[in-house]
Amino acid sequence: MDLRWSIRNLRRHPLRSILSIAGIAVATAMLCDMIMLRGGLETSFEKLMLLRGYQVRVTPQGTLPLDSEATMPGTTALMRAIATDSDVVAVAPVVATSVYAMARSPLTAHRSPDSLVSGLRTLFGYGIDPAHQGLYEVQSGADLAPGDSAGVLLGAPAARLIGAGVGDTVTLVARLDPQVAGAGAERRLVVRGMVRWLYDHEGQPSVGTIVPIMQELGGLRAADRASVLMVKVRDGADVPAAVARLRGAHPGVEVSGIDDLVRHFRERMVYFRQLALILGTLSLGIATLLIATLLAITVNERLAEIATMRAIGVRRGSIIRDVLVEGAALTLAGGLVGVVLGLATARLLDRILTSFPGLPAAFSFFVPRPGALAAGLAITLLAGLAAGLYPAWLAARAPIAATLRAEAT
Repeated sequence: MDLRWSIRNLRRHPLRSILSIAGIAVATAMLCDMIMLRGGLETSFEKLMLLRGYQVRVTPQGTLPLDSEATMPGTTALMRAIATDSDVVAVAPVVATSVYAMARSPLTAHRSPDSLVSGLRTLFGYGIDPAHQGLYEVQSGADLAPGDSAGVLLGAPAARLIGAGVGDTVTLVARLDPQVAGAGAERRLVVRGMVRWLYDHEGQPSVGTIVPIMQELGGLRAADRASVLMVKVRDGADVPAAVARLRGAHPGVEVSGIDDLVRHFRERMVYFRQLALILGTLSLGIATLLIATLLAITVNERLAEIATMRAIGVRRGSIIRDVLVEGAALTLAGGLVGVVLGLATARLLDRILTSFPGLPAAFSFFVPRPGALAAGLAITLLAGLAAGLYPAWLAARAPIAATLRAEAT
């Protein structure tokens, strides 16, 4: 009696076995998805923060990067001071503010002052230093040159919204005053290139120009304000030690390493972690009950056969082993199908969840990792073995004489 015997037993009731495998597959898929969700959130966030190699963020006191509209004054002097640290190799300033642009269409090409406010489109503006940036990837056209005060970069959503492309001239305005239908700042800029903003959510219309121009548009230039400084530490350096030194040297700002940001992110996403734990446990319980029920029914149907085997000298250990092998074979078949199903459902669920407003498009809730999939399959197999213990015990404890007498009558 071996695995072939167990498979033959499963083939006696093909429809029941197929339905059981399908049920185990669904439970395994959910378990794998929840394991991917629980660990994938942090993995995806950390990878997102390190896309361009900047391991440290400096923000206004008590805030997280771009978490509020707060800004830091005197950022040029602060950048010089941070750059004196022996482990710092680059400091990239970022200014974030709301700007507006007139849509380029026949209806708005020749606007009057009275139509200024109504004809504008709201954009998210980034002020960046092209020489040290970690916010975007150029997709077409050219990057901004350092000090280019006449150029602007557009993301695809912003380009569609205002109808502009590489080489077009766009007018950015800010600090609107609806009472006089005017703007506090206005700049005509040439689109140098189309870019993908790494931290934008799906469909976010963003534009970018050099820091001084965006400071001017946002009214931040006089105090030399910036929203965040992205700091790159040299390869091989002790990042936590560098963060500690910068914190001690600059107590007026918030200095956060990737570990700190991941911890804050974990606290904010505790709901998803708890949900993953609850649903994962529920799916594991369902799989265990399903396997135990099927094996109990199978053992009950085969009591006469088991009693006969015991009567001719088959030991109880062999009976227990055969029932457990049958449960393991059933679980393995359903688990393998479940892993494939879990990958497919994770992709679908990730597409749904990442469409929520405010989440970076590059962020993922479900990160397929070999370790997570292997863990899901292994846990399911262990559950299958555990589920087979009680039916195996029933099979081994079946009274031989009474069972054979009942079968004969």
